[in-house]
Order: sequence, then C-alpha cells, then structure tokens
Amino acid sequence: MGDKMITNGKFGKYGGIFVPELLIPALEELEIAFLKYKDDKKFNAELECYLREFAGRPTALYYARNLSQKLGCKIYLKREDMLHTGAHKINNTLGQGLLAKYMGKTRLIAETGAGQHGIATAVVGALLEIPTEVYMGSEDVERQKLNVFRMELSDAKVLPVYNGSCTLKDAINQAFRDWIANVETTHYLIGSTMGPHPYPSMVKHFQSIIGKETKKQIYEKEGKLPDTIIACVGGGSNSIGIFSQFLKDENVELIGVEGGGDGVNSGRTGATLSAGTEGVLHGSLSFVLQNDDGQIREAHSVSAGLDYPGVGPEHSYLKVTGRANYVAITNEEALRGFKLLSQYEGIIPALESAHAVAYAEKYAKNEENKGKTIVVNLSGRGDKDMFIVAEKMGC
Repeated sequence: MGDKMITNGKFGKYGGIFVPELLIPALEELEIAFLKYKDDKKFNAELECYLREFAGRPTALYYARNLSQKLGCKIYLKREDMLHTGAHKINNTLGQGLLAKYMGKTRLIAETGAGQHGIATAVVGALLEIPTEVYMGSEDVERQKLNVFRMELSDAKVLPVYNGSCTLKDAINQAFRDWIANVETTHYLIGSTMGPHPYPSMVKHFQSIIGKETKKQIYEKEGKLPDTIIACVGGGSNSIGIFSQFLKDENVELIGVEGGGDGVNSGRTGATLSAGTEGVLHGSLSFVLQNDDGQIREAHSVSAGLDYPGVGPEHSYLKVTGRANYVAITNEEALRGFKLLSQYEGIIPALESAHAVAYAEKYAKNEENKGKTIVVNLSGRGDKDMFIVAEKMGC
C-alpha cells in the first residue's frame, strides 16, 4: 500500500478533481510547487526547524498506566495535544504556510470548525508575516468563542459564515468562493485530507510525521509494533497522519472513530463512513452524508471538528478495501471518554480525541482484545471544549 495507491490524485476510484475550471490552474500550480519542494533540502530544513523549535516536535508517546490497568490493555497516547496551539493541525499549517511563502503568495485563507485549524493557520500567518483570514460557520463561532479570540490575537480576521448549517461545510464553501476570486495572490490552506487533488496527498505528507514518530517510539518502548491504532476521523488528517506509516503492516489493526452524534441511524450524525454513500463534495469523490436526491445532509456532532458531512478520499479507499475499520461513537459516549481520560490520567482531551478514547474503552472491554498494545492518537487538548462539556454535564 502506501503512496502506490495514489494514481492521478486518486485512491482507488476516490479523490480526483471536481472543481470549477477557474480553479484548475491554481491546483496545477499548487501540485507543481508541492512536488518540487517536498523533497527540497532547504525547504525541509526550514520546515523541520519550525516543527521542532516553534511547534514542539517530537511529541511524546505516553504510556497511560492508570487507564491501562483499568482496561486490561497496554494503552499509549500519541501526545499531539502537547503541540503549540493544542493540536496536530500545526504540522500541516507550517508545511502549507511555508509552501505558500515559497510560491510567493501574499495572503492565506482557511476554513475551521472547532477552531484548531484556524488558530494553527493564524499563528503561521503571524510567524511568516502573511495576512490571514479564516472562514468559520457562525454556529461554530458561537460555541468556540475562545478559539475565535485566539485567532484574532494573532492578527487573523475571522469571517463568520451564515449560510446553510452555519458550520464547517459552509465555511469550506465560502473559502472556495474566495479562492476562485483571488487565486493569483491567495493560498487556500485546507486543514484536512479532503478536497481536490493535491490536497489529500499533500496534507497526508505533512501529517505523516505523527506516524513516523509513533513507529520509532513504539519500537523503542515495546520492541514491536502495536496491535491496534485508534484515531478520530472528521475530514481525517490526524488519523491518516498516524495510519500512513502502518499501512503496509497488515498485522496492525487501524480503527477510525467518527462522530456518531445522536446515533448513526438518528439522522443527526457526523458518521460519514458509517452512514454515508458515495458522492462528490468539496472537489473529490468520497463518502458523504446525502439524501436520495444527492443533496448534502447536515452533519451533527458534539465536536465541531467532527461535524462534517464528508471525509477524506483515502479513508473511503481504506474502508472499501478493508485495510481500516471505521466505527461511530455517540455524543454521550464521547463525553464519557472525555471524563475517563481526565479522571484516570489527568489529561483533558479535545472532544474530537475523546471519541477515540471512548472507543478504546469499548475495544479493550472485549475479551478478545485483553492484553493488546493500543496506540490512541490524542489529536488535541480540551481547553477549547470546557464550556461545552460543562454545559452538557450540567455543571
């Protein structure tokens, strides 16, 4: 597997370029630049310096002793929550931001749901001295006020979107409209492994550092590969980042955890791979939440970062080929995962990551899985979600 599955921007039949003709030159320019610089020594030396000295890499692979004893498995946490800005998003924004600088772009735009990608883009814009604007659904602006303030502190302009469901999907739509109008000066810094080619492959490349570090670290700690890797899936960047280095290791079980919302069959869910069907959204063929007429349904999750009716095309490929398994965790279960990790390890996860923690508990309770070595990708920290969780728990 690995990069051999990519043909003309596709993973099997998934992916591709389904965009207005006006964007084709911009995507071609981006692909040429990415292919030129991804192996360039100067570019990579600069990026590695930023990742190490600005973002705080490498992140630890932490043995969760208390949780392991409770659940009967060896549970390790890949601590992406310890990065600058609080999540894995900084890996990709540093890579794309630096690429935009090398391309001579003078403006960055981005979309954000939970706000972590917006913050990561904002700080990179400040670092590289590139003016930055971030589109955010008005509903997400309201439930993630702290992150909005953090973006504005880094001198980014936050642009609320009042169309549609007023969430991530609509922020992406507006960002694409902006990019079409300003392609010559602007780089659209997409935050996940979705969108038209080359974005899924490019974001995977910048996030693959998670998997590279994890593989090295688990060998150092255990002398072998893990039995299972569990990561949350919205668009899918943190999960593809950690999965990427284990795709060829078929004895390693890969599990993606979607935002189940009120339940997969409730009509209020973000579990695209569990409840969706094949369709085109935001420039690529993948699984999407849609009705019988092909109209995109609104997604729902307690986590703004999993509240998206699509998913990266490589995840669709991994699902249909059976290389990865995808499951859904409800809002209620995610809140339990949030509380569980906080109580047993003193680590407060992002609500997105809490979905992976919650499924790790379910997985470990199965007698067949007792004693297994599990890596949970802790993609972000929960500071941003404290008010939401307090409200849901009646505090």
